[in-house]
Amino acid sequence: MSAHGDFLIVGNGVAGLRAALTLAASGRVTILTKAKPTESNTGYAQGGIAGAIGADDSPSLHLADTLAAGDGLCDPAAVKVMVEDGVRGVRELVEWGAAFARSESGELELAREGAHSVRRVLHARDTTGREIARVLWERVAKDPRIRVLDDARAVGLVMACGRCRGVTYADRHGHLHHADASSTLLATGGAGQVFRETTNPAIATGDGVAMAFLAGARVADMEFMQFHPTVLSVEGAPRFLLTEALRGEGARLVNRDGQPFMARYEPAGDLASRDLVARAMARESVRTGAPVYLTLAHLNPAFVRERFPTIAHVCAQAGLDLTVDRIPVSPAAHYLMGGVSTDLDGRTSVPGLFAAGEVACTGVHGANRLASNSLLEGLVFGARAADAMAAGAGPAVWADAADRVSIQPADGPRPGCAAVRDLMWRQVGLVRARAGLEEAVARLSGWVAASLRTWDTTASPGEEREAASLATVGWLIARAALRRTESRGGHFRTDAPRRDDVHWLRHAADARAL
Repeated sequence: MSAHGDFLIVGNGVAGLRAALTLAASGRVTILTKAKPTESNTGYAQGGIAGAIGADDSPSLHLADTLAAGDGLCDPAAVKVMVEDGVRGVRELVEWGAAFARSESGELELAREGAHSVRRVLHARDTTGREIARVLWERVAKDPRIRVLDDARAVGLVMACGRCRGVTYADRHGHLHHADASSTLLATGGAGQVFRETTNPAIATGDGVAMAFLAGARVADMEFMQFHPTVLSVEGAPRFLLTEALRGEGARLVNRDGQPFMARYEPAGDLASRDLVARAMARESVRTGAPVYLTLAHLNPAFVRERFPTIAHVCAQAGLDLTVDRIPVSPAAHYLMGGVSTDLDGRTSVPGLFAAGEVACTGVHGANRLASNSLLEGLVFGARAADAMAAGAGPAVWADAADRVSIQPADGPRPGCAAVRDLMWRQVGLVRARAGLEEAVARLSGWVAASLRTWDTTASPGEEREAASLATVGWLIARAALRRTESRGGHFRTDAPRRDDVHWLRHAADARAL
């Protein structure tokens, strides 16, 4: 079953859906979803979407907070676009019927999260992503110009004369088909499943980054993986994100003795940026030889249950009362700041190929993403990419060259998903060092070479394709982490523990030599 249209979107999160709504006015749109139409990283976003709409806020203040969190590597022009266009974007969601929380007087209720200087996070209690996805899906479903193909896993880009002409995808039975289009948008989300411990759903296997790289596209900042500090850590219970909004509303991190400890490590305490909180938790755990916990016992129980109903329910399933008990937490892989390099309009280095959302590296997040900027980025740059696709924009051009990486298919053992994820968590996780990174790069490079025979073949089952994506993205992350001999944002090395602006106040990029 082949699909033909003017525009192709791979992925169904906030970036892809927002792009589809704009593109429908210019031609036929096809959306490929890896699983069911409602399954995406967007639906798992709890905390909210940042937007400078409060009386004490402004885009310039939002910009300043984002730059500070990004630890020197944000692209100020990209951040400016996001925070300014974002005001219009969130108001558009409100107009479309997004049921964000409101006060008794009817005003939008804004929350505060780590590293934000004011309350600016619109939320739908603790299911904000699901609510935004609902609003966008309702509009997409009503538009006859948009066709959705579910259970369609993209496995490679279709290239002709140096231009992307669509993708090859596998249906639910493993049969391969082509989806052709004049312009293709990758909106495939993140890559948290590259790591053994993650907040991401099972579909977040980095397929978009892997496909783009293997087709010769430039990727950048792959070393910067954000590890969310507060993830439920109960033996036998699933890993579950405990949103930063909990700390924004007064929750505290405490040690085994019930003592708050964040002020020992960071001036901003519990509301420091995610990278700093995650590493402080690790240091406190080492110091005490015990886990760390999140407590809301000092807050009004009725408020906690009303504000965080989903989290309270998940904790209850694990045998814990969110309003009374200390909740054991530990970091887990959460968000990839790097990805497929794009300009401010979503154009990649490959003609005909665009990217938006977590799969893209726009430069807005730098080395560490500010909380609740992810949904905002997808909303803003999904719309901008759609405008550029409709206009027939050419490829992006960079002044600095990417490192051209030559890698060829080779015989050898192919990795399993579990092996990749375990290796990445042990050697390329929250804390890194040269020896572990060298081991990871060596093993992953062999796995990638063996996995290249998997791409675009009908004989490869879904698990082999998934392992190939994980190995490719894992190798790119490990390689970039080995190259960057400093610590910055989400990238921390024990053998190079300080930030080095003299040598590393820059982005590093890779592209496959074809």
